[in-house]
Amino acid sequence: MTIATADLYDERGDQLDSLGIQFQDIGGTDAFDGPIRTVQCHRDNALVKATLATPGDGAVLVIDGGGSLESALVGDLIAASAVDNGWAGIIVYGAIRDRAAIGTLPIGLKALGSNPRKSAKDGAGAVDVPVEIGGVVFTPGKHVYADVDGILVER
Repeated sequence: MTIATADLYDERGDQLDSLGIQFQDIGGTDAFDGPIRTVQCHRDNALVKATLATPGDGAVLVIDGGGSLESALVGDLIAASAVDNGWAGIIVYGAIRDRAAIGTLPIGLKALGSNPRKSAKDGAGAVDVPVEIGGVVFTPGKHVYADVDGILVER
């Protein structure tokens, strides 16, 4: 991404929503953007793992974990798979684990926090459905922009 989210908002504010939730920057890349893909799940990361194992083509996976910090939805192996498959970034409305290892990977990753506890692997949830986080709708195919100042989403 060549333009900061603050500058982008100044230019296109009426076309963008700004997410007010304060996410932590965890990945090795601070700024990233791309078309939105989504996974909606709660304490179960089977769909996250399966999705990030497919070609990302520069997309950003937005994971709606309901804000739960009780177990991790992404760890270092899943994040490394995302890098290998060409994903630009991951936004986790929930927890991750392996924070130090993920910080060395060339991918943008934002999450609410971390927890070493694994999540279930049952495959419960939905892929590529609109998800609402903090009053902002993330629609598959729309564009998301993220950097150290925050997250902007095309309306």
